[in-house]
Amino acid sequence: MKRQEERSNGRRLRTAYATTVVSITLVLFMLGLLGLIVLYAGKISTHVKENIGFSIIMKPDVNESMIIQMQKQLQVADYVKSSEYITKEQAAQQMKEYLGEDFVSFLGTNPLLPSIEVRLVSKYANPDSLSVLQSRLLKNQIVKEVVYQKSLVQEINKNIATISIILLGFSSLLLIIAFALINNTIRLAVYARRFLIRSMLLVGATSRFIRKPFIITGLIQGIIASLLAIVLLVGILFMVRNQLPDIVALDDYLAYGILALGILIAGILLASVSTLLAVRKYLKMNVDELYYF
Repeated sequence: MKRQEERSNGRRLRTAYATTVVSITLVLFMLGLLGLIVLYAGKISTHVKENIGFSIIMKPDVNESMIIQMQKQLQVADYVKSSEYITKEQAAQQMKEYLGEDFVSFLGTNPLLPSIEVRLVSKYANPDSLSVLQSRLLKNQIVKEVVYQKSLVQEINKNIATISIILLGFSSLLLIIAFALINNTIRLAVYARRFLIRSMLLVGATSRFIRKPFIITGLIQGIIASLLAIVLLVGILFMVRNQLPDIVALDDYLAYGILALGILIAGILLASVSTLLAVRKYLKMNVDELYYF
């Protein structure tokens, strides 16, 4: 009879342990998933911004060597991601492909001017920076005009800022919810052993001695749950890559490593701190309170 009771207690403890690990894993997985979304949102934001640029239209009859020299100077500027020199002939060919007609033959001359197409580094792809760059470039004697879509740039930056605020708010809320869920899960696990804690106090065990095995258990649960959450996230990442091959261009393995480390640290800290708080609570309770909490 005693052996059967011990087996039953052992099964209950293993079930409670597994339930705690699974619960923490799911919460950490959701946090990690949000981390991936934030990471990709940042990469997409940078990618979109670095496709924002402007065209530097040259004056007629400007020597080609002067244009090439200017392009080389732009290429090494800290605000330029890339630049491309477009000759009159290349511009005419692009226009012909766009219109589907040979407008040069129709007009009898090529009215287009040579230009330099510039793509900006993401942090400079905003209306203020573009306005400053436009004013600076127009001072050059070979530049006729600097053209960019001001309204489009403003709209892109506005939308990115809005999405960033929403993600920040949602991340903060989910972090609070995650801590609350993990804390409640561990408190329930410790609650089931509150009388064991009281018994250990009655036989003279110190608070530190009692806390130690619980904290070690919480630490192990946090590590296991973190590793399981990371494995699930890796699986999700491979699924996304298979479904959306183009997203491979946005891969950042250093960021993935930092995210995985963050999940591991979060799992260990949340599980350990929650266990410590729960055990401390029951250490301070008297016998009567143990029956009502």
